[in-house]
Amino acid sequence: MADQWLLLDQGKLEPAINMAMDEKLTDWHREGKIPPVLRFYGWTPAGLSVGYFQRTKGKIDRDAVQQHGFELVRRPTGGQAVLHDDELTYSFVISEENEAVPQTIKEAHKLISEALLAGLAKLGIEADFAIPEAKQAGSGTAICFEEPSWYEITIKNRKIIGSAQARHRGVLLQHGSIPLHMNATELFDLFIFDNERVKERTLRAFGGKASGIFDLIEREIPLDEMKKAFRDGFAEVFDVSFVEYELSDAEWAEVHALAESKFRQEEYLFSR
Repeated sequence: MADQWLLLDQGKLEPAINMAMDEKLTDWHREGKIPPVLRFYGWTPAGLSVGYFQRTKGKIDRDAVQQHGFELVRRPTGGQAVLHDDELTYSFVISEENEAVPQTIKEAHKLISEALLAGLAKLGIEADFAIPEAKQAGSGTAICFEEPSWYEITIKNRKIIGSAQARHRGVLLQHGSIPLHMNATELFDLFIFDNERVKERTLRAFGGKASGIFDLIEREIPLDEMKKAFRDGFAEVFDVSFVEYELSDAEWAEVHALAESKFRQEEYLFSR
């Protein structure tokens, strides 16, 4: 009989709540309170998330983030900045000791990407793994969707799913952004560039590297249908079944407490 994992479908939540939720899920799984969990969620207001190790000073335009009505949040995972607006977001939590989990981050990322590809296939969408070319020195960018990483998902060589992974005290957390439509001009407003010319040149180049999934397939898919396809993709690749789960009042209280004590605190947001 297949293992039974949890499925959380939580709709749109505040950025700090979303990040606190992912961290608490890793804690509860580590403590043996819950099995592995796949979670789908959205953002209200839209959030700009920066990677755990990412610098904000001189990179992120705090005033522009505020003027757009967005909220800044620092993820517990690595990687570069992501604007979470018109998108579907997933997170996946599982123990490193689970026999399904490869030992290396890259191989685990590949396996999770296989589940995402299986989900896309169920929607009739053909996609591929990204295999990055060697980067030139100094070509780094603060924007996640500027360049695909190993085994991230692309269509026609354009990145459509950006994911980040962390392993903390024996538990793997991976979460990913699946933009439905992408407003690149709005995205680039949130970053600091040397001058307008550099910004415009980078923005033009960005258009050929990333896209919202609906923009590329030229049709829209109901979110419930997308979530079911991705859930079935994970179930197929990991040979498990899923049961829907809702947090208790006590669990929600823990999430809100962590959001307040950590993810809304300036010293954490701008720690780098």
